[in-house]
Amino acid sequence: MMRNKIKEKLKTKPSLKSFLLNFIVHPIKTRPRLWIRLFQFVYIKKGNQSVIYRNVRKDIVPFNSFELGEKSVIESFSTINNMVGAITIGSCSRIGLGNTIIGPVSIGNNVNLAQNITVSGLNHNYTDPNKIIISQGITTFEIIIEDDVWIGANSVILAGVSIGKHSVIAAGSIIVQNVPAYTVVAGNPGKIIKQYDFSLQQWVKV
Repeated sequence: MMRNKIKEKLKTKPSLKSFLLNFIVHPIKTRPRLWIRLFQFVYIKKGNQSVIYRNVRKDIVPFNSFELGEKSVIESFSTINNMVGAITIGSCSRIGLGNTIIGPVSIGNNVNLAQNITVSGLNHNYTDPNKIIISQGITTFEIIIEDDVWIGANSVILAGVSIGKHSVIAAGSIIVQNVPAYTVVAGNPGKIIKQYDFSLQQWVKV
């Protein structure tokens, strides 16, 4: 893919990479410059009948992909940021009011995120006590949310977590570990409280 080839070449030329990054992203505001945002209609990929409300903050740049599937919705006052990793949202999914999605993140089909949820594939490095944290760079680990997942309001999904198909995350949960398919998780940190038993054909408390 052309985007990946350009990224590989820029890794060998850090001064050029820094110049291009500052050309695209304001170094203090840390969001795409106005001239880039004017062309987002070119590189944002939206499926048929999908909706991104006007007051969504779209910190979306062309050097990482952003895709929104058919009949999916991103509600008002949300923030979508693909500057450190690609974001893919499947079909018939809903990103609720006031959500923050920071890549790399992959969200499947028929996923429902309620209000004020944070899904962030980014962590700040901090291990060198002789340097300020903001100067130590970042690490990224992709978050994967499979099909048919419901995440309750005010939950936080941390970097590197996978959430299996047809799972439910209770409101206010902090998810720090992978969630198996057909599971209900609640709490801080999130713990399994129910799982679907296919032999019994019912949800069973854990």
